[in-house]
Amino acid sequence: MADQSANAQISALFTELKGTGRRRRQEVAHRLAAVAKVDSSLLADHVDDLLEALERPEAQTRWEILTALTEMCPEQADKLGGAFDGAEESLFDDDSATVRLAAFVFLCRYGATSAERSEAAWPLLDEAVQCYHGDAEYRDMLGALLDFAHGEVSAQTKEALAQRVAFDAENGSGYVKTFSAQIVEACK
Repeated sequence: MADQSANAQISALFTELKGTGRRRRQEVAHRLAAVAKVDSSLLADHVDDLLEALERPEAQTRWEILTALTEMCPEQADKLGGAFDGAEESLFDDDSATVRLAAFVFLCRYGATSAERSEAAWPLLDEAVQCYHGDAEYRDMLGALLDFAHGEVSAQTKEALAQRVAFDAENGSGYVKTFSAQIVEACK
């Protein structure tokens, strides 16, 4: 009975996520991200609704949905390929660093689930590393790249990733050097 109640509550949230109220969509998206952190399997039957929510105009809705999708990656990656376009668009959002970071983390987690997915995600990740190097969110991006490097990443992607951060691993300073060196090591 508890499962039916939880499913009904989740379904009700997705109905509200489709609503016209910007503020309510943001609140609902936040709740869905929280649910995903506790038990992402509760959202497995609503992937299409999550993908649709990536098209909402408000940044918070998109970053919260990307967070939920990120939490789903380890068990549901095979269902999340449709999020790729929305994540790409969010990765280059001119107005929100938080949306960009959420998209980057999603692509790292998604790409880390298989060699094929790593090769699909890597060109976008590579471009983002070049675009946002030194930005406020770059530290978190490097952390996500380190997790990516420890995933099921293809040899070709690992080589390209190691080459991308090699200069900073040798010549950088502070967290940039530290993370970059750890990424290079993880790619060996």
